[in-house]
Amino acid sequence: MSTATNTDWQTRPTPKTAQDWIARAAEVAAVLATDAAERDRAGATPYAEVQRLKDAGLVTLLGPTEHGGGGQDWPTAYRVVREIAKADGSIGQLLGYHYLWFWAARLVGSREQWEHVEAEASRNRWFFGGAVNPRDKDVVVTEDGDDLVYTGRKTFSTGSKVSDVTVLEGVLEGTDSHVFAIVPSDSAGLTFHDDWDNIGQRLTESGGVTLDGVRTPWSSAAGYVDKVFQPRVYNTLNVPTIQLVFVNFYLGIAGGALETAATYTREKSRSWLHGGFERAVDEPYVIDIYGDLTAKLWAAEALADAVAAEGQRLHDDPDAVTEQTRGDFEVRVAAVKARATDVALEIAGRIFEVTGARSTATSEGLDRFWRNVRTHTLHDPVAYKRREVGRWVLEGELPEPTWYS
Repeated sequence: MSTATNTDWQTRPTPKTAQDWIARAAEVAAVLATDAAERDRAGATPYAEVQRLKDAGLVTLLGPTEHGGGGQDWPTAYRVVREIAKADGSIGQLLGYHYLWFWAARLVGSREQWEHVEAEASRNRWFFGGAVNPRDKDVVVTEDGDDLVYTGRKTFSTGSKVSDVTVLEGVLEGTDSHVFAIVPSDSAGLTFHDDWDNIGQRLTESGGVTLDGVRTPWSSAAGYVDKVFQPRVYNTLNVPTIQLVFVNFYLGIAGGALETAATYTREKSRSWLHGGFERAVDEPYVIDIYGDLTAKLWAAEALADAVAAEGQRLHDDPDAVTEQTRGDFEVRVAAVKARATDVALEIAGRIFEVTGARSTATSEGLDRFWRNVRTHTLHDPVAYKRREVGRWVLEGELPEPTWYS
């Protein structure tokens, strides 16, 4: 739990512009950074940290202004995720996943459904989690009159214990139809497990979840009209949208690693006794490595921002999204996902070359940056992202929409 004093975000005017929101995120990140290493070691459920996101208004960034939301777009949301992840990769991931699930009703649902969800979520500052791990056996959805009943188990459910509502997904019994629905996280039959025990992203509450007859009205089935799903190509934009979330918290973690390492180098690192320099910051190899890593980070961030802007054009006109425009966008997302993965892993690993042996002390917590990036970049093999790009270049082949492309 953060020990830093909270700020007066709730008594201050709501940010209006994208830059104002990014600045607000930087303020939140500064609070989170004060004890990030300590909280990482403790691994406690981040109730207080999520409350800070709510107090600062960040959870409603994408919501309509008439209901208390920020009225911002996806490029701004990605930048906000990046800022938060600089301080704490786990909280950056939680916020990024929240944005995707907040937007899920708009991706899949009818206008009436997503307008209702976004209004309620913005007014009540809901924090979203999701039980939608596609590598597990499908959750079974059965009909019971006007209700749907979800039964099964998912290995991962990011945001579980800190969420107000959870997105469920399953397959309607006897069909191949997938059904998404949003339910309160305290719903009867929904049990979150304390079994997230990975080396990184320790505070993401990504443990398993059991669904034992979780009920929800048929009317909450996203995108269904009279129990029949109404498909659009826009429905398939969920994967490139969340893959860009990944990109931005990877780059945020990398940026945080560089900033933290640079402070350590300035304040604590000793120059090499045979190098002829009194200060570590004057060592030519130290200067070179910081310059190299910073240039790589800036290049990846520029690509991420450009791809985010391309994606926003699709979000601006959902009904105009075609298989071609969706596929071309996914290729660009795959490219930046591959680049961000490599850059973040390199930065998080190489900072020790310019901080020195004493920086490996557990109390410094510099290892958390690498552990966080390494843990999540295994989400799906980056080689398949490069394959998408290569096939597009050589054959004009568009990636087939799947749970991972």
